[in-house]
Amino acid sequence: MLRDRAMVLAVLLVIGTNAVAQDSYKVETLKSAPPDALAPAIRSTLDAQGYKLVDAQGAVYAEVWLRKSIPATGKPAGPNGAVQFPVLAEGELIGALRFPGEGHDYRDQTIAKGVYTLRYGLQPVNGDHLGVSTYRDYALLLSGAKDKELKNLPQKSLQDRSAEAAGTTHPAVLILLAAPEGVAKGEPMPIHDDTKNTWGIVLPLKLDAKGEAVMLPVQLVLVGAAMS
Repeated sequence: MLRDRAMVLAVLLVIGTNAVAQDSYKVETLKSAPPDALAPAIRSTLDAQGYKLVDAQGAVYAEVWLRKSIPATGKPAGPNGAVQFPVLAEGELIGALRFPGEGHDYRDQTIAKGVYTLRYGLQPVNGDHLGVSTYRDYALLLSGAKDKELKNLPQKSLQDRSAEAAGTTHPAVLILLAAPEGVAKGEPMPIHDDTKNTWGIVLPLKLDAKGEAVMLPVQLVLVGAAMS
């Protein structure tokens, strides 16, 4: 009988913990300007305010600032094969991120607190990445102090410099996903995937589609790692 009661209590505890976890993050507007640690050529391209992911205790996990206008090859029209955002160029600056404390990427690599640029990248097509994600789109983190020029970076330089920021041999990556259907394009909000145990922010990327301003909502996964 005591054993049965203990099992019931354990189940209830797990259920209760999961319920709390599902409500453990929220998104708030960040009225602080982009960090001074960024190079002037990068900082000047970012919005004056950003967004922050805050946990249930009120601690800020990550802060994000988006680029004011991101050059695009055209209007978003859905995925092209395994690429969700084919209108973006690999190596292109999309924003900046600050970890006030220790962070982690989508490979569960430890990322030191500090300021990083976010650049769009694609997962290499090789056997090392099978099963990690259906799509290849990522945001790569580069050292905010060392990423000083706005120009797009070629793939090898992008990956090498991101790996340097992680302090490992693998780039520091945050997966980029399409925003769920029905999400307002200009409304940042937290997204929780209970199956994968991840948390992300829906962010409104502002695109310059050959002279026309277009909003592209994307999901940047900040908490949680690939399951495979």
